[in-house]
Amino acid sequence: MGTGDPNGMGMAHALASSIGGIKTAGDLVARMQLKKMRLPEAKAYVADKLGVSTFDLSDSTLMRTLREELDIGTVTAVPGVAKGLEAKARIADLLDIRINSVERLKRKTGLVKAPALAPGRGR
Repeated sequence: MGTGDPNGMGMAHALASSIGGIKTAGDLVARMQLKKMRLPEAKAYVADKLGVSTFDLSDSTLMRTLREELDIGTVTAVPGVAKGLEAKARIADLLDIRINSVERLKRKTGLVKAPALAPGRGR
């Protein structure tokens, strides 16, 4: 994994991201950890929402297929499959969480009303 190894950085990132990030369900588990869940609790929550076992969360083949079916984004773009904010919005719905960028997009596009500000405060 030296400087001459073309896979060196990719392998380091794969090991550092543990469960595999968007290649599997690592990004979903990490989102739940940001909501103050411990790792085992976060894995169980995500597995339940996806309808798979916690063991399946790290299976890149199964998760690739599932991510395409649920339309929640994949590592490489697939025509017709959600990416970017669309994928984030689907993830927020799937996990029953609030994602700031999705909420901001909804407010800016008028999909939800902006919260009222306290009297005397401007935007």
